[in-house]
Amino acid sequence: MTDSPPSAIDDRLYVLRTRWEFYVAEGRFEQFIEFAVAVNSLAEHLNRMRLPGLVRVCEGLENAALARLGQEDTHPLNEQDISALQRQLDTLIGAVASAKPHVPDRERRSDGPAGTAATPEADWIKPRAVWLISVPEQTDLVEALEHQLRYFGFQTVAVPWGGEPPVGDRPLAVLFIPASGEMQADDLACITTIRGTCPASQLFYLGVASAIEPIVELMRAGIDVAIPAEEQHARVLDRILDLVQNIEQEKYRVLVVEDSRVAVALIQRTLAEHGIDSHAIRDPGTLFDVLESYRPDLVLMDMFMPRFNGVEATRVLRQMSAYSTLPIVYLSGATDVGMQVEALRLGGDQFLTKPFNPVLLAAVVKTKIERFRETQRSTRLDGLTGLLNHTAAKSRLASLVQQLGAPPADGEPGAPAGQGALTVAMIDIDHFKAINDTYGHPVGDQVIRALAWLLKGRLRSSDLIGRYGGEEFLIALPGVNLEQAITVIDRIRSDFAALPHAHPGGALHATFSAGVASFPMFDAAADLTEAADTALLHAKRLGRNRVEAPVLSSHLHSVA
Repeated sequence: MTDSPPSAIDDRLYVLRTRWEFYVAEGRFEQFIEFAVAVNSLAEHLNRMRLPGLVRVCEGLENAALARLGQEDTHPLNEQDISALQRQLDTLIGAVASAKPHVPDRERRSDGPAGTAATPEADWIKPRAVWLISVPEQTDLVEALEHQLRYFGFQTVAVPWGGEPPVGDRPLAVLFIPASGEMQADDLACITTIRGTCPASQLFYLGVASAIEPIVELMRAGIDVAIPAEEQHARVLDRILDLVQNIEQEKYRVLVVEDSRVAVALIQRTLAEHGIDSHAIRDPGTLFDVLESYRPDLVLMDMFMPRFNGVEATRVLRQMSAYSTLPIVYLSGATDVGMQVEALRLGGDQFLTKPFNPVLLAAVVKTKIERFRETQRSTRLDGLTGLLNHTAAKSRLASLVQQLGAPPADGEPGAPAGQGALTVAMIDIDHFKAINDTYGHPVGDQVIRALAWLLKGRLRSSDLIGRYGGEEFLIALPGVNLEQAITVIDRIRSDFAALPHAHPGGALHATFSAGVASFPMFDAAADLTEAADTALLHAKRLGRNRVEAPVLSSHLHSVA
């Protein structure tokens, strides 16, 4: 068997331990900073992997380290502080070891860092088990949730409240489903016990009152997500499915505008330790060209540079629509508060003084980029489903049609046979108003989200999936002809009809109708959506829960 590379978790843990050992041996301030950076890097990685229990332990160590950072003259730390940090580090190492899924010894590497057995990142694939810890009064809800979760391939284990947890690998998630009414002290004790047993699992508490105090108590006990009573049936599946999604994303990109080579080297080293890509320029006169070619998510701008300063550069950028919201963080050795306020007023997002704390720098950069990207996503993604919204879906479809309709360049061959096809589907959930009226809007939202999850799970990453409005979805399948599309959509229709949706009284089933139309029979995006929508109306007239192609009749009437 070919050895797999060690995991990023093992790598980061090895770096963390090594830097701590160096600091304990020599006690230099710079070594302690590197140790704090290593803790932060591990915490961020665990967070990206959605291992909340481990994140808690790691962040506890990080907070303890930062509390003792101080200045150069406060190091080396006294024996009491070193012992306290050592205990927290040992706790973290033990928690990581206990959270690793079981991997047969023959499949493990034996040549990891420091001679330890490293666990390949692939071995951290999320388990599919979900524990449901409940009281007898909640049997109906537990059975409905089990039915729903099993449909999506999860293994469910029902555990009596206060009972012994199952033996073996830890679950992906634990759902606490208490009796109605106020939370009891025993409830918190049960949560604390499971938190210690399952450090990498996501812990949910269903049915909490919508008030700050009880939620804070639950989080102190170890709960990651407290779901209010009015939402508990609608949000659980969405939250759990989110845990097993691919969370890979494009690397963060930072443009460093700084004339000091030493400062650039330190900044880029800090960013690299946190998996952030960076590009540095010393001459702000080249700023526009680099922005266009590199397309950063954030600019780290030195306040004082040759020819003009960072504030002047920022004021120019803010006048350009393409860069009006691009995060800009100033770096400067100046401590004049008035100047800092003025710099922020004129377009900056934050001000960091030199010498900067590398942990703080990384935290500021990541926070600003995450908010920037979230703002960008919010303009094109539907808030309920995470799919493309109406405007973005129409724009993407228009682009796909334009690509198909564009003639090949001189000397270039045309598209291979079959690859010039494109089929569009309009999907509408049947009797959706009745679902909302009967079970409430939270359950209706759950049905919409479940269909979105099903579409994302059944279709290709290259396919267009958008929420067109309300309970209606727009699908575009490049390289798929009409007959193939009907087969694909009809299979999804059948799967959706079998999907249970949990609600307080049990589980309901819903269906959808769909209409399809294909290019080049309809050679414009608007014509494709109109033809598919007409076919959808035809499917409704024929009794719903079916997929239909365009018909020539002009006498179709709207069907609610």
